[in-house]
Amino acid sequence: MNAIVQDPLLLYGQTFSSRLMLGTARYPSPEVLHQAVQAAQPCMLTASLRRQSAGDAGASQAFSSLLQQMQVPMLPNTAGCHSAQEVIHTAEMARELYQTDWIKLELIGDDYSLQPDTLQLASAAEALIQRGFKVLPYSTDDLVLCRRLVDVGCQAVMPWAAPIGTGKGPINPYALRTLRERLDVPLIVDAGLGLPSHACQVMEWGFDAVLLNTAVALARDPVSMAQAFAQSVRAGRLAFLAGGIAAQDVAQPSTPLLDTPFWHQTVESQRP
Repeated sequence: MNAIVQDPLLLYGQTFSSRLMLGTARYPSPEVLHQAVQAAQPCMLTASLRRQSAGDAGASQAFSSLLQQMQVPMLPNTAGCHSAQEVIHTAEMARELYQTDWIKLELIGDDYSLQPDTLQLASAAEALIQRGFKVLPYSTDDLVLCRRLVDVGCQAVMPWAAPIGTGKGPINPYALRTLRERLDVPLIVDAGLGLPSHACQVMEWGFDAVLLNTAVALARDPVSMAQAFAQSVRAGRLAFLAGGIAAQDVAQPSTPLLDTPFWHQTVESQRP
């Protein structure tokens, strides 16, 4: 636990004690959302401005008030945007509403898979950074794309583990681990995690944080699931810091088989 306390998440020069980010959509009720946030203690909450604006004005206002009451830093997102111009417009509206420069950049290129638009993503990120935003871009696990996002000024990248809402967990471990080996910026796994074990696994690989929504919101017990994910993220990070043993193809006895009993070896070794 001491290692976790002394190892805060650092994003754009700001430190966070938690390495879990939580989405706010699709919960059974506002009360359950509130309880889940209390159980998880996330470092940030993400919300979609466009989807709020599309709903009832009174309900949207009540939802915004609830988010403010929870006193967790907000990470507005640009979900539902299909062009760089839509992204910029939505980000500016979110900055005014939530009074924050943080933005989760979502620029969708395919409505079926909700895969990011890999051709426009970097230029959209660059435009937001030039406007003073702290950009966390949602991307695929493509190394070239993620490296390009870093090149244009993103100080962290959010690759998916699997398509949004699928709950499949890391479907391409090789690509994710390659990203971790090749990029020297915080990497936050965003989308596709379904179980606490998935979150623990990517944290063991050295990823810096995870962002969850569907896996918690649609669980049978969202509050308990939020707590389970929070614990798994801490466990995975601590395991990464501790350093796991290398896998072996041959069994290795934990206690060597010798003629002399272990207790006798210990006694003999202590004699002058």
